[in-house]
Amino acid sequence: MKKLLFVGLLFPAFASFASKPTITEIRLLYEKSDKDESSCNKLIEILSIYNEKDNALYAGYKASAIMMMAKHVFNPFSKMAYFKKGKKILENAIKIDEKNVELRFLRFNIQTHIPSFLGYNNDIDSDKFFLETSFHKISDENLKTFLLPYLKKSDYINADIKKHF
Repeated sequence: MKKLLFVGLLFPAFASFASKPTITEIRLLYEKSDKDESSCNKLIEILSIYNEKDNALYAGYKASAIMMMAKHVFNPFSKMAYFKKGKKILENAIKIDEKNVELRFLRFNIQTHIPSFLGYNNDIDSDKFFLETSFHKISDENLKTFLLPYLKKSDYINADIKKHF
């Protein structure tokens, strides 16, 4: 009887990892992760099994969430550890899939929102150019809808370019 109870308690936990999360679910959690630590933790958890080699995009979102965890912790050493770990994963994901608009957006969004003293701002101009020239080539309307508010709010995107989004 104890074995049945134990298996019954564990099954829901295994079931939650049984299916691949959808990109829509990931994007929603990403949007919440900036302000909500539990969403950030959940995003890291559901993407924990992905790495740059098997799914560069999911690894990019995991990396972004790891870097966002730095906002949710107090200890400066923990902040830096989260930042460095996420940065490494994101850069590896972009090396694997450098033409992926969503990955380049994630890096652009991070680099334009973190303090400059971290020194992670070398790709802002190249990512900005890539996003500006690639946006109209995106066939996924959900992706366009997701990116648009971020790009329109960005101080780094020229106002004339924003008009054409």
